[in-house]
Amino acid sequence: MPTSSTTRPGAKNRRKPTGRRLFQHDRRLGVRWVAGADEVGRGCLAGPLVAAAVLFDLDALGPREVRALSALNDSKQHSVATRELLYPVVIRTAFKACVVSRCAQSIDDRGLHRTNLHALRDALRRVTAGHPGEVLCLVDGFRVPPFEREQRAIVDGDATSAAIAAASILAKVSRDRFMHRADERHPGWQFAAHVGYSTPEHRDAIQRQGVSPLHRLSFASMAYGQLSS
Repeated sequence: MPTSSTTRPGAKNRRKPTGRRLFQHDRRLGVRWVAGADEVGRGCLAGPLVAAAVLFDLDALGPREVRALSALNDSKQHSVATRELLYPVVIRTAFKACVVSRCAQSIDDRGLHRTNLHALRDALRRVTAGHPGEVLCLVDGFRVPPFEREQRAIVDGDATSAAIAAASILAKVSRDRFMHRADERHPGWQFAAHVGYSTPEHRDAIQRQGVSPLHRLSFASMAYGQLSS
C-alpha cells in the first residue's frame, strides 16, 4: 500500500539555521579543536590576496555561541551589512583568529597559486602555533604543503564547515575594508565599488587611467591588452 507524507504549512521556512548545520559538520569530525582557513581575492585584477584562519574549541561552544553565529555561511552568500555584523561575533567566539595578506607585487613575483597556498598555510600556522593538542585543519578546496598539522581539503568548504565559513567572513570583510581605503588613496579606479574584480567599470577605468600600484601585472587580462591597442 503506497504511503504518503504531508508537510505542515510553513515547514520549509523553518529550516535549520545555516550556522548550526555548519557547526554540526565540524563536530562530526570527532575532534575538539578545528581550524578553518579560506582566502578572498584570488581572481581579482587589483588588490591583495587575503587569507584568514579561525581556531574553534568545539567543547567550549555552547548553544549561546552557536546561536550567535546562526547566520554563519559562505561570505559570498551574505550582504555587506550581514558580514560586518558577523565579523566581531566570529572574533569573540573563536579561540584564536588571524588574517594575512599578500600584495600585488608578491603575487606577480611568486605566482598566484603559490602565493595563495603560502598565505593559507601561514594563517593556519599562526592560529595553531604552540597549541599542545590535536588540531584538525580544514581548507576550502586546497591542501597546503608543507604543513605539520593534520589537514583536509573540503570542496565548497565555506558552505560546509563552520570554521572555514568563519574564516571566509574575516577574509572578505578585511579585504573589502582595505579596498575601500584604497579607493581614497587611488581615486578614479572605483575600488570601493568593485573591490578589484574584473567588472566592465573596472576595465573602463584601466583603459582611461592605466594601472595603479595595486594592479597585478602578471594577469593576462583583456583589460591590460587594451592599453597597447
